[in-house]
Amino acid sequence: MTEEILHIDHERRKGRGAVSNATGRFERLTRVEIDAGWEGESRGAFRTDVRLEVPRSAITKNNSPDVPFDRSLNPYRGCEHGCVYCFARPSHAWLGMSPGLDFETKLVARPGIGPVLARELARKSYRPETLGIGTNTDPYQPVEAKLRVMREVLEVLWAHRHPVGIVTKGTLIERDMDLLSKMAREGLVQVGISVTSMDRLLSRRMEPRAPAPGRRIATIKRLAEAGVPVRVMAAPMIPALTDPDLEAILSAGRTAGARAASWIMLRLPREVSPLFQEWLAEHYPDRANRVMGHLRDMHGGKDYDSRWGHRMRGEGAYAEIMAQRFEVAAKRQGFGTLPGLRTDLFTVPRAPSAQLELF
Repeated sequence: MTEEILHIDHERRKGRGAVSNATGRFERLTRVEIDAGWEGESRGAFRTDVRLEVPRSAITKNNSPDVPFDRSLNPYRGCEHGCVYCFARPSHAWLGMSPGLDFETKLVARPGIGPVLARELARKSYRPETLGIGTNTDPYQPVEAKLRVMREVLEVLWAHRHPVGIVTKGTLIERDMDLLSKMAREGLVQVGISVTSMDRLLSRRMEPRAPAPGRRIATIKRLAEAGVPVRVMAAPMIPALTDPDLEAILSAGRTAGARAASWIMLRLPREVSPLFQEWLAEHYPDRANRVMGHLRDMHGGKDYDSRWGHRMRGEGAYAEIMAQRFEVAAKRQGFGTLPGLRTDLFTVPRAPSAQLELF
């Protein structure tokens, strides 16, 4: 049996996060790259390819006690930001693709999701609660500039006064300030901006197509100036790599106008662990053992423990120190909590009708 070549040539994956592109775990056949020895033979660079999906549903329900919402929506599958640590990478295996480079180069967009969302909001059984967006892949990744799927979703939510919580690294959110500011005035939106490190070089290696840290801080400022409630999210914190920046992230976020702050420890579910360890070995080999040692100490000797109430923080001395550091820094900066979002303004979408309205 031919051995699968995991590591892809650096030039082919330039500007990408993952080092490899191993076959998804559900596939019967394994894809293998072989050097056949032909002179001048070369493989092209990984380009971003976007497939359009006709959405059949919009809202996904969840019952996790670790997150403050019970429903979410994903405008895209896969994410061009290429964050090597992204916990959503394993979901690409369900699509028959690799959680590695495929996740950040073979995207699925869902234009036309607006009418589907409106139809679901119109169901007699539907009860409005905060809809989470950006909880899996980023709704403001680069492809959104052209396809405007997130804009389509926001227009439906605003038209029917439905509350939404958005998480993003993408500065493209500033494009939608017109809608977000109106929603904020009626208590219908809050935004979390994720900042993993203030080190520009580290960020570029780890999140190659996401905006630079300082640019994300500028987005917090612009949202805050527009009256949009913003949380700065120090997430994920990586032991011995990004966690030294925790206090600096909170300070920069607060100065920019963030009202609240949060943090999450690095999570390495399924394929994310080997992908992250490959990346560590290439970029920070001197720290790889230390990083993984701390993570395993927090998860009972394993790379990851998916138990609710545990997976976001970990356990043990290092996790406790991180929690204490965050608590002290957040208190020093004067962070509070974001206001609750309103559900009483919700208006049920009307089914299309040929009959004229009287009023």
